[in-house]
Amino acid sequence: MSMQGAGTGKDPLRSSAPQWVKSSGRTVSVTFGRLTASHRLLPSFLVVGGQRCGTTALHRALIAHPVVAGPVLHKGVNYFDLGYHRGPEWYRGHFPLRVTARRRAAGAHLPVPGSASGAPEPQAMESSGYYLYHPLALPRIRQDLPDVRLIVMLRDPVERAYSAYKHGLARGFETEPTFEGALELEESRLAGEEQRLRTDPSYVSHSHRHHAYLTRGRYVEQLRRLYDVFDPGQVHVVASEDFSTRPEPVFAGILDFLGLPAWRPASFERYNARPGKPLPEPLRRRLDDHFAPYDEELAQLLGHPPVWRRPAVSVRSADPGEPAR
Repeated sequence: MSMQGAGTGKDPLRSSAPQWVKSSGRTVSVTFGRLTASHRLLPSFLVVGGQRCGTTALHRALIAHPVVAGPVLHKGVNYFDLGYHRGPEWYRGHFPLRVTARRRAAGAHLPVPGSASGAPEPQAMESSGYYLYHPLALPRIRQDLPDVRLIVMLRDPVERAYSAYKHGLARGFETEPTFEGALELEESRLAGEEQRLRTDPSYVSHSHRHHAYLTRGRYVEQLRRLYDVFDPGQVHVVASEDFSTRPEPVFAGILDFLGLPAWRPASFERYNARPGKPLPEPLRRRLDDHFAPYDEELAQLLGHPPVWRRPAVSVRSADPGEPAR
């Protein structure tokens, strides 16, 4: 069963169309969007990561909400990490027209306590799992959208790393035939890449984006960088495992954080999960040991242990899935 208002997420006509038709359609849409940018919404909240932490499922649930408007073409625009040189009109052109979003929100007839008009104001959003990790993305977001609210999804870093490897291998982003081999290569692949990204804003690093299996799982480092830029009150951290096992209360908490009217989809689903061989236990234990000190620091930062470190809890069976960002 698909989520209410979200459908399957795929248009059969678009999926079967030739590539040149898709490219032409995107070009026309982006050009028109740029020309009408001043009449379009800007995001009031973003899902900034992490990669392979279930952000696709959350994104689909959020854009099904009648008051929420996502990008016209894709889940994420990748503006603040990969496309910043294109400029603010290009970015804003990806979002719905304000009048269209208001019409949809008003048609939902959702109660809005304290609203003079009785109609909820639409909110735009996008999701990119690379925003949390890219060294320039968060300062750029702070500069352009200072009042934006940010949602961060975290997942057992061992499971996240293995899921990212399987996804990268399937999509052609990874060429190393074994996970252990990719882990061994990570340090050399990433050497100097973050510094180059900082010094050359036009640089795009394939390895930084796709091969940071261990580094992306050191969540405390990324959250500290986030809190250096944004007030903690603008940030809501969600455990992927909690969203998978208790979606209703977790989603309700997100809506409350965003100031959105209470609502829920017909169902919550996982997207783009990558089945495959289970991670060998010796390697799992080795990776658990690697992440243990980072998870301890994360617990201090969050004020509670991350869900994957809670005693007597097994949350490793589900792969929430998401496209690489």
